[in-house]
Amino acid sequence: MDNGNQRRFESVYSKKVRAGKRRTYFFDVRRTKGEDYYLTLTESTRKFNGEGYERHKIFLYKEDFNRFLEGLQEAIDHIKADLMPEYDYDEFARRHEEYDSEYDGVEDDETEFERPEEKPAKSDQKAKLDSEDDMEW
Repeated sequence: MDNGNQRRFESVYSKKVRAGKRRTYFFDVRRTKGEDYYLTLTESTRKFNGEGYERHKIFLYKEDFNRFLEGLQEAIDHIKADLMPEYDYDEFARRHEEYDSEYDGVEDDETEFERPEEKPAKSDQKAKLDSEDDMEW
């Protein structure tokens, strides 16, 4: 890839959000060739057979930021207030904290820049993690 194409997709900020043992979200701010910025939202899900990842991307442009955020917040608020008001949504935050503290320091084999075929062999502890179901932790 030449420098022009590399610059076109240059990542200037990245936020990784783990969502269980099999799913990770990436929020990447990228710079265009014309010095503009946009956001890519990527859901990366480890395949059940352990052979790679499925990825889904959304490209979000600055002119849509406010409407997208408003729509997302309205949909979430509707679920929380109208459809499932009794549910304890903070339960997930507590479970994520427990999971992160339990497996802190375990090498994570999914990053924004790596592709599944380029990943190093998994440690025994990480392999154990991979075999567990998302919602058991």
